[in-house]
Amino acid sequence: MDTGILILRLLVGLLVAGHGVQKISSHLGGKGLEGGTQEFRADGFRGGALTALAAGGGQIGSGLLLASGLLTPLAATGAIGVMTVALTVKWHNGLWVQNDGYEYPLVLIGTAAALAATGPGAWSLDAALGLRQYPLWWTALVLAAGVGSGLLARLLLHRSAPAARSDPAAPQTTGRGER
Repeated sequence: MDTGILILRLLVGLLVAGHGVQKISSHLGGKGLEGGTQEFRADGFRGGALTALAAGGGQIGSGLLLASGLLTPLAATGAIGVMTVALTVKWHNGLWVQNDGYEYPLVLIGTAAALAATGPGAWSLDAALGLRQYPLWWTALVLAAGVGSGLLARLLLHRSAPAARSDPAAPQTTGRGER
């Protein structure tokens, strides 16, 4: 079981950290801080470079903590938070990733929550430092804090959509895609 948890931690943690690196640098196929800033602005976020730095730094930090198995509940909370923001950005595209949907962020959220529930395993910095197994109820706290922080970040940093102009010649919709 410890081998499986180690593989899962390394895979998910390093992927989350890698996404953060891409947001703030040209490494791993990133477009630098300017590209990260443009990505957030295109997705409707305010804050420019500071938003990209905060998101990228959060992903790098939580990803590396998760990969190393250090402070696992905190690491999982951070990963869940940044992936919740990503999920909200992709929500309108539906679930599946081939339509730029939220499937991938949802998998990372679920995996981080599962790691919070199981703990980091014997081959982790938590275990090496003698940090005891975290109680199962921490999983609910981690999930609530991660999702809550992601939704709060979205609420505070996302610009509302511009109001549609009233054009009497334009077809009217019901708000559900129906005309």
